[in-house]
Amino acid sequence: MREMVIDSIRVSLLNYSRIVILKEKDAERFLPIWIGQPEAEAIALKLQDMTPPRPMTHDLLHHLIGDLGGEIDHIVVSGLDQETFFAKIVMRAAEKTIAVDSRPSDALALAVRAKVPIYAEESVLDRAGVHMDSETGNAVVGDGETVESGGVPPTEVEIERMSAFRDFIDTLDLDDIGDTPKEG
Repeated sequence: MREMVIDSIRVSLLNYSRIVILKEKDAERFLPIWIGQPEAEAIALKLQDMTPPRPMTHDLLHHLIGDLGGEIDHIVVSGLDQETFFAKIVMRAAEKTIAVDSRPSDALALAVRAKVPIYAEESVLDRAGVHMDSETGNAVVGDGETVESGGVPPTEVEIERMSAFRDFIDTLDLDDIGDTPKEG
């Protein structure tokens, strides 16, 4: 597993889809994940230290876990099947560790509230991680850099499936990516 931070939340100008950009904490590899508008707002509000007048669902869940004696330990972007990401919320309660399946967007919204580490499985980063070309600023998907980092290069079929990510990323203004990373 690799520790990640939330670098930014972006909006495509073509279709107004939201995407959260996770950045590998000690490297220059990014993981773009499409998320819904409500989850994007829930994450952004907490990152900006804004408190809504009434608790949002993720606030409620965070408080409920704590009130029941549990504690969120970390979250993991744990899998990728075709173009769908999967996550786990790892909690401790009653001297047990519990991993609960989650959408990555909900897990990230909880992580920023609990101020816990965010991780991604190496296999997910190998398949969907993005490096930024230092000369052009464009996303580079499925190049030799993943092989050098010890991963398995994606197949041509996987690269084709991930082309939607590449197309989406190419529509984003990524000039400021990495300038002010935010800890998740």
